Amino acid sequence: MPTSPASSPTPYQRWQQFSALVLRWFHIYAGWLVSISWKNFIILAVALIIGANMVSNLPPFTWRITEQVEDSSIPRSKLPRLPPAPKAEKPEKPEKAAKPGGVHYEISIDERGVRVLPRTPGSEKSSEGAASEPGGEEGGVHIPFPASTDRSDIRRAVEEARAALEKIAENAREAQERAEQETQEAQEAKQAAEEVRAETERLIEQAQSGGPHSRVRVIHAGDFLVDLAALWVLGSVLIKITYKGRIQAEVKAAQATETAEAESLKRQVIEARMAAMQAQVEPHFLFNTLASIDHLIETDPPRASQMQKNLIALLRASMPTMREANASGVRDLGRELAVIKPYLEILQMRMEERLQTEIAVPEGLLSAEFPPMMIQSLVENAIKHGLEPKAEGGSLLVKAEVTHGKLAVTVADTGLGFGRAATAGTGVGLANIRERLMILYGSRASVTVTENQPSGTVVTITVPYRSRADDQEGASA
Repeated sequence: MPTSPASSPTPYQRWQQFSALVLRWFHIYAGWLVSISWKNFIILAVALIIGANMVSNLPPFTWRITEQVEDSSIPRSKLPRLPPAPKAEKPEKPEKAAKPGGVHYEISIDERGVRVLPRTPGSEKSSEGAASEPGGEEGGVHIPFPASTDRSDIRRAVEEARAALEKIAENAREAQERAEQETQEAQEAKQAAEEVRAETERLIEQAQSGGPHSRVRVIHAGDFLVDLAALWVLGSVLIKITYKGRIQAEVKAAQATETAEAESLKRQVIEARMAAMQAQVEPHFLFNTLASIDHLIETDPPRASQMQKNLIALLRASMPTMREANASGVRDLGRELAVIKPYLEILQMRMEERLQTEIAVPEGLLSAEFPPMMIQSLVENAIKHGLEPKAEGGSLLVKAEVTHGKLAVTVADTGLGFGRAATAGTGVGLANIRERLMILYGSRASVTVTENQPSGTVVTITVPYRSRADDQEGASA
């Protein structure tokens, strides 16, 4: 059944799906990068680059193509013909460089002197002609006899003959050097001619191969793999650094949120407990008070009327401020004492001379902030577990003072002492007070419990001092 056009995804929806998929895999890859150590990351990066180099030289990234190439060759008939290689002619060696025996010297002596003439084989000149032509043979030596037999003339003739012989030897050496130089030049010219001829023959042979020939061409399509691997490694380094910081920030934010939620939950629990305490007066206290009022109506109507007034004052002080205390977590100390005073007066009427009370709170501290229901809880515990079980009763003191910038509220009794009465509690009340103080003030608040002298218990609650009157004046300003 074909789908309707309306059910097929639009290009924008496809793009959204693709983006979501890419983003998902990016987070997976980034999380994996963060999870591995830098040592393993470097090893994998080096392996990636080496693998890219190896793969780039393998198919399908590198292949060879064999193709036929048509050459525009010159017809063989029109190719020039090379002349035959010239034979190197042997240079004519001078007579002085001839083999031994190739040059003969003829010595002739006559009345004109001594003649030394060089003769080569085949020479047409004869010694007779040489003798008839003075100086006719080039290179010969003529030593004339002196005209006189004087010693000096003979010596001069010998010197002239020696000079002529030295000249012949020098001419022979020059002729030999010229012959050697000509021989070397001829060999170099022959070698150059052979090289030119070989190159010409190669070009002619290449031009004569007029048919098609094959050529192999190598195509490297994988050169980009190495660059891609390097870019991938650099990108992974950036992702590993930045994503790790992001994950750490998210973890810290999650921990902070979790801590805040836990603190909020604890605060809600404590506030709920406090609300439950404020919403009800302790049943046995209320019932005992009503029973006392009923009894006094018959025996002592004025005292019954006073006890009834105190009960009304207690209820009036407790009930209306419940919502305000829950909203802010604290209220002023004066309202707390407004609940304590009628409560103690009712107990005094019940216990009569067995209970003596004193409230020592300066007027200036009545506006100080203080958590609700804490003083009342301490007073109830002092009477219930310290003074009521004691046969002769005792005294109860509630005082407040400022020390070192903190408000200290103390409830001291002269009862049996902490944990010594048969009706001793489980300590849940003090635990709740500590927990509430930790939530409201942290480490800035504390609860201390000590023994009173000569008997009884002293409980002190210390909180940061802050006046609600200053806040109201600042808000009105």
